[in-house]
Formats: sequence, structure tokens, C-alpha cells
Amino acid sequence: MEIPQETQEKIGQLQLFEQNLQNFAAQKQQLQSQLLEAENATKELETASGTVYKIVGNIMVTSDKDKLKQDLQSQKELVELRLKNIKKQEDSIKEKAETIQAEVLKEFEAKKDE
Repeated sequence: MEIPQETQEKIGQLQLFEQNLQNFAAQKQQLQSQLLEAENATKELETASGTVYKIVGNIMVTSDKDKLKQDLQSQKELVELRLKNIKKQEDSIKEKAETIQAEVLKEFEAKKDE
């Protein structure tokens, strides 16, 4: 069975969408890990007494507890925003992929009936 060029291009698009979705999944996993790390650090900071430290590069430096809380909150908000954006992109690609997949299946069904 001969597959039309247009259908082959759609199949190629589906493959690209799949790769993009895999990349998004990896990014989401990394961001979720960062979010969990920030949340755990915030919890530990709540119970910390005395001097608190912040890791900067390869060294630890003393830090103000309130400033550190603000930094962690900002980090959490940034990560949550990035996760939200990735989710939007992911949903958009899934929607496009479903549309193209339906078109390809319809074309195959039409060819099969010929």
C-alpha cells in the first residue's frame, strides 16, 4: 500500500510531537524534584534554630533565616510557574497530535476501503 506524501509528513509530525512530549516529561520531573527540594528546605528552615547556611556554588555561607525563606519562596514560585507553562505546552501538543492522529487514521481507513 502506497502512503501519500502528506500522510507521511503527518506521521513525521506525530513522531516530533512524541519527542517533544518526552522532553517535557523529563523537564517536569526535574522541576518537580527542585520543587520538592525547596519545600523540604523550607520545612527544615522552620524548625532550625541558631545559624542557618546557604549553599552557593561549592561553599556554604551563613545566611539570614528570613532572607533564606524569601529566596526559597521565590524559587518555589518560579518552579511552579515553569511547571504550569510546560503543562500548557504539553496539553497543546497533545491536542495537535490527537487531531493529526485522527486524520492519519481516517486516511488509512479510506485507503483500506479502496
